[in-house]
Amino acid sequence: MLDIDLVRKKPELIREALRKRNDDTAIVDAVLALDVQHRELLQQVETLRAERNRVSKEIGQMKDKDSRQERINAMREVGEQLVALEQQLRENEAAFYEKQLWLPNIPHDSIPLGPDESANVPVRYWGERRDFAAEGFVPLPHWDLGPALGILDFERGVKLAGSRFYVLQGAGARLQRAVIFWMLDVQTRQNGYTEVYLPFVVKREMLLGAGQLPKFEGNLYHDVEDDLWLVPTAEVAITNLHRDEILGADQLPLNYVAYTPCFRREKMSAGRDVRGIKRGHQFDKVEMYKFTTPETSFSELEKMVANAEGLLQALNIPYRIVELCTGDISFGAAKGIDLEVWAPGQDAWLEVSSCSNVTDFQARRANVRYRPDANAKPQFVHTLNGSGLALPRLMIAIMENYQQADGSIVVPEALRPWMGGVEVIR
Repeated sequence: MLDIDLVRKKPELIREALRKRNDDTAIVDAVLALDVQHRELLQQVETLRAERNRVSKEIGQMKDKDSRQERINAMREVGEQLVALEQQLRENEAAFYEKQLWLPNIPHDSIPLGPDESANVPVRYWGERRDFAAEGFVPLPHWDLGPALGILDFERGVKLAGSRFYVLQGAGARLQRAVIFWMLDVQTRQNGYTEVYLPFVVKREMLLGAGQLPKFEGNLYHDVEDDLWLVPTAEVAITNLHRDEILGADQLPLNYVAYTPCFRREKMSAGRDVRGIKRGHQFDKVEMYKFTTPETSFSELEKMVANAEGLLQALNIPYRIVELCTGDISFGAAKGIDLEVWAPGQDAWLEVSSCSNVTDFQARRANVRYRPDANAKPQFVHTLNGSGLALPRLMIAIMENYQQADGSIVVPEALRPWMGGVEVIR
C-alpha cells in the first residue's frame, strides 16, 4: 500500500509510476475523488457530533419544559442525519481502502524502463554449458527423461487431480525431497536464516497484507466455508508473522526461510509453457524473506540474490541474472531480480528465483513497524522476498543438465548426502 499522503501531494508521481508499469492511471483519480469525499463526510459527521454534544449540554440546563422538548425534537432530526452520514462514511471508508489496494508499488529509479518481459536485462552469466554434441548425443527434455526412468508420471497426475498435476515417484520423489532439505540446511547453517514452519492456509487479511488480494484473487484457491486460502507462496505467511508489531532496530534485519507447497490457479495462453512440469497448480518452494530498515534494504537485496546464486553454484548449474523492467516487476515490488537456469533439453532459460525489494509496501498493509531508537517514532520496515529456490524448475535443470547418453541422470555431488549416497538415477 502506498502512503496516502504521497498520493495526495504528488499524484503525478503515482501516475508516472503506473505508466511505467503499463497500468491505467485512472485509478489515481478514483482514489483522490474518494479521498475528497471521505474528508467532506468526516467533516460533516464531526460537525453534527459537535452540535449534538453542545445542544445536549444546553438541554440539560434548560428550565422551560416546552422549549426543552422543542430542542429535543430538533436533535432527533440531527441524530437521524448523523446516523445516515455515519453509514455513508463507513461505506466511503471501505471503498477508499479497497481502491488504494489496487495501487501497485512505485518502481525504483534504478530499474530498466520497458513494457514487458522482452525489455528485461540480463546482467551477468555464470557457468559453462555442456557441449552435448561433443559427447555424441542430443539432450532430451525432462518430459522424456523422467517417464523413461520411471521417476515422473504425467498420466497418473492427471488422473488424480486433472491437468497440470503430476506424480514424482521413487528416485524422483527422493531427489525433490533431497533438494528441499539441502536448501533449507544451506540457508540456515551457512546464510544465517531462521527456519519457520508455517500453516499452508491463511486468513483473508493475510493475503491483503502481502498484496495478493484483491488483485490476484482469481489465481488463488479458496475454502469458502471457513474463508481460508491455500498459500500461493510462503511469502504471504511470513509477511504477517510480525503483523501489528513494533520491532526494535537491534532486531533487524530479520532473515526467515520456509518450505511450503504453493497453490496457484495458473491461467496461461494456449501453448505457453504447457509441456512438462514448468507450470503447475501445485509446486514446492523454499522461500527467503527479510525484514530490514529502509536504509539497508537494497544492500540486503544483493545479499539475497547472492544466497540464491550460491545454491546454483553449488549445484554447478549454468544460470544468468536478469534485472526486471518496469513493465514486468511484480505488483508489490520496487525492484526485482530473476535467476534463470539453463535447460538444455528445451534450449531455454527457466526462472528459479525472483528476488524483490518491496520497500514499505507490504509493511503498510500488515502494519509492521520498527523503532529506530528508544525515543523515536515508529517507522515502517522494508520487506524483501525471494525463492531460495523454487521447484519444479530446479528439478528440470538438474535432470536436463545432468543427463547421460544412456538416459540416466547423475545426482549433483552437493545433494548426495541427502540422497543416501545415490550417485546416479537409472
